[in-house]
Amino acid sequence: METPAEPRARRLFGGSARALGDLTANPFRADRDRIVGSPFFARLGGVTQVISPVGSGLLVHNRLTHSLKVAQVARAIAERLTADDRWCDLLDKLGGLDPDVVEAAALAHDLGHPPFGHLGERVLDRLARQRLGLADGFEGNAQSYRIVTSTEIRGAATTGLDLTAAVRAAMLKYPWTRLDHPDPHPRTMDPPPRGATPPPDDPESGSSKFGAYRTELDDLRQAREPFAGRIPEWQQTVEASVMDTADDIAYAIHDVEDFYRVGVLQQGSVSAELMAWQRESGHFRAITDAALATSARRPGAAIERLRRQLHRKDAWIADDDAFAAAVEHVREELVDGLLAMPFDGSIEAEQYVARFSARWSTRFVEAITVTDQPSVRSGYVLLGCAQWHEVQVLKFVHHRFVLARPDLALHQRGQARLLGTLVEALWEWLLDPEEESRLPRRLHDLVELAEAELHPRIPDRIGRARGRAIVDFVAQLTDGQAVAMLDALSGRSGALWTDAFVL
Repeated sequence: METPAEPRARRLFGGSARALGDLTANPFRADRDRIVGSPFFARLGGVTQVISPVGSGLLVHNRLTHSLKVAQVARAIAERLTADDRWCDLLDKLGGLDPDVVEAAALAHDLGHPPFGHLGERVLDRLARQRLGLADGFEGNAQSYRIVTSTEIRGAATTGLDLTAAVRAAMLKYPWTRLDHPDPHPRTMDPPPRGATPPPDDPESGSSKFGAYRTELDDLRQAREPFAGRIPEWQQTVEASVMDTADDIAYAIHDVEDFYRVGVLQQGSVSAELMAWQRESGHFRAITDAALATSARRPGAAIERLRRQLHRKDAWIADDDAFAAAVEHVREELVDGLLAMPFDGSIEAEQYVARFSARWSTRFVEAITVTDQPSVRSGYVLLGCAQWHEVQVLKFVHHRFVLARPDLALHQRGQARLLGTLVEALWEWLLDPEEESRLPRRLHDLVELAEAELHPRIPDRIGRARGRAIVDFVAQLTDGQAVAMLDALSGRSGALWTDAFVL
């Protein structure tokens, strides 16, 4: 017979090497401290969020400041929900909500993010699958989970950070593997959950987003075991849903801050797009998709495509009135507000940005609710309808006016080429029998770790272990370290001894 303490013990320590010890202590705060103390957390200060910190000044967010802000928003959401009597019984039924858990998971959620932001993630995935023969490829969320469970060594007797089951489960935005867990796989659902759809250019490759590689599947199952029977296998825990929502909020608000600070977001272009759609929304809604495609450069057309995309992908919440209201609210706050005063680095300008961010953060956090019957494309914790649409419009602004810029594309193509060349150079180094004794110690250790994970009868076991080790090694670099290492491997660096820091 299970005692009342056993479900809590499984939630706290399932799959963890730590002794059960005193359940009155707070192991989740210990998890948070272990994450913050990890060198992987410190390295995030040199990893791109959207705009590379190199050459962009000191004011843009990097993965470290982004993670800190996600943790701040996630904790605020958790504290608000747990203090509201309306949600207490439902939260307990679904497996619980602890502010320390969501804060720790938020701090850890980007530990595996590679150099150069999402561009680096896409390039490493392509190289891992097509060049190195790894069916799982590369995925930033799965790499974060790999770090806390295996590749980050905390001490001689433990592998990974030895986090509690609850925190590990809360890190799983996408609680499935790329191809085969759970069965049936969520990519076969109609509609599939967010992230489960295969990339359009490679429909046989499995889900675009996933939470763990096949090598960490046992750990994923252990972390999720306390929630069995409470939530579907493919659904986020409540705490993962809070972290995911906080990530969306921080991304929508703080990236707009960055683009404003560096002068990329211009009032005129954003205003023209939003106001053209407002003036001619009836016309835009009436034309066919084909006609809309032929007028792609016309102001208002891009945001009309967003409206239609929301209806196609998220019919469970997409609403034309809410969308129109969101466009108006973003126009008032962003076009007539923030962008009306060009950023000049003054104290007044910084205060203006801070007030903008605080208003939006408060608005979103106060709109969070909990449901016991979420859409397949949602979690148990979600934004109100009005605020959900506002997040989509804010994200549209930086996609349209920053990510689509040719000058950014030029920069990113260079970064993609750099990563490809670096992976190829490391592969050749690993294959050179005369250089085995001079391999970077970390790379050598990662090869041994990957070999130990693979079954002895797997075809080309050594080759796959080397491929995974290269991916792990490159993914742990900062932007600057990736550049410096390629310079050294290409013979362009003259700093012989100082180049050792990248090894």
